[in-house]
Amino acid sequence: MAAADLRDELSCSLCREIYTDPVTLPCGHNYCRGCIGGTGGEQGERREEPSCPECRQTFTHRPELKKNVTLSKICQGFRSTPPGQGGAGNICPTCDSPVAAGTSCQNCDPSQWGINLPVGSGPAEPAPTDPTNSPRNRTCPAHPQMELEYYCPQDGACVCVSCWLEGDHVGHRVELLSEASEKKKETLRKDLVELSPKTKLIEGIIQGIQER
Repeated sequence: MAAADLRDELSCSLCREIYTDPVTLPCGHNYCRGCIGGTGGEQGERREEPSCPECRQTFTHRPELKKNVTLSKICQGFRSTPPGQGGAGNICPTCDSPVAAGTSCQNCDPSQWGINLPVGSGPAEPAPTDPTNSPRNRTCPAHPQMELEYYCPQDGACVCVSCWLEGDHVGHRVELLSEASEKKKETLRKDLVELSPKTKLIEGIIQGIQER
């Protein structure tokens, strides 16, 4: 999906702008809260039954405007992503993740995880194919103008907005990449804490064998 087409998908049919505080009607159509709220007021003044401006489905009473949280996050991400801009900088030679200049890879360097490792234990081996290793500001291979901002647990892949709305991941449940990454890091932290006593025990056994 081209950037222009994606913009159309994320635009309110009333104001023709990217959704602002999008809400969903019972019929499934989305609008800016301010736009559809004003329409409802005009219909009330004309004593008309509340209806959807797009499909014209009528409602017996003014429907509750429920915020579409997922669509809101997508629109925020679209606004903050300048076309053609993507990831840049150094690449970690171990897990192939972009790394900010002068810093260590947060996926491969346990010192970045906020935990203390036992003496003699090295960093946990990263999973090169683990999609949560892909950080922000990395462009989508299928849509070079879009950033990888979401993670699809069903397919185990990082995806952009276009992949999710009209690509191979349509209808799949997705998570924000930052949230998926934090979940993965938390799992690694717990695993390392559980392994720490075992590591010390093994080191003691090895030391005892060497002293014999």
